[in-house]
Amino acid sequence: MGREIVLDTETTGFDPLTGDRLVELAALEIEQFVPTGRSFHVYIDPCRDMPIEAERVHGLTSGFLKGKPRFEDPEVVDAFLEFVGDAPIIAHNAAFDRGFVNWELSRCSRVEIPEHRWIDTLGLAKQRFPGMHNSLDALCKRFRISLSEREKHGALIDAKLLAAVYLELKGGRERRLELTASTAVGSVAMTTRVEYGPRPRPLAPRSTEAERAVHAAFIREKVKGEALWAEFGLAVIEAEDRAA
Repeated sequence: MGREIVLDTETTGFDPLTGDRLVELAALEIEQFVPTGRSFHVYIDPCRDMPIEAERVHGLTSGFLKGKPRFEDPEVVDAFLEFVGDAPIIAHNAAFDRGFVNWELSRCSRVEIPEHRWIDTLGLAKQRFPGMHNSLDALCKRFRISLSEREKHGALIDAKLLAAVYLELKGGRERRLELTASTAVGSVAMTTRVEYGPRPRPLAPRSTEAERAVHAAFIREKVKGEALWAEFGLAVIEAEDRAA
């Protein structure tokens, strides 16, 4: 898998068809399941009041959002589409975010992002943990991802948490066990395989000369030619005989 975008939104409610709007949009870039450090984040003026129920969730007030750019402004819609490009988009309960993003895009005469480009982490979680709670919070707790930075829901922090959850859902623990090391070049993480060379300072033997002599005698007298390792360790055995 190459470049992917992890996305989260905050809104005034649940349904754009009833007048609800986007108020925050965040997207993070990952490549080969590694965050690159590149992100897109913007607060959006919904041009309407903020229901108290929604404010309790994300803490964004009408006063704070008033005067922020609108979705149709180039600094929002054009910048967002440029950042996303043609990459797959990862979202938790993707149908919700897709509905709001595509409604806003169609409202300003832009092409909607087709469903096949969206990856739903909720669906992935349900496949892996059927019958269990699979909210973003529940998955963070299950994967021991810290929620300490988040007091309320926010698109940027939730996108960061979702990126960590997505890595785990795609086998994150196994990936971390690979013998690789990551180094950052600019904003892109490059992965290189660790090569192991000979030990520059061999470890000193733990056995004494007397113990090695007894071992050599045992090999010579008892095991003789039946030692399976003789083909590889004959020189060592001979050296121990000489030491005796």
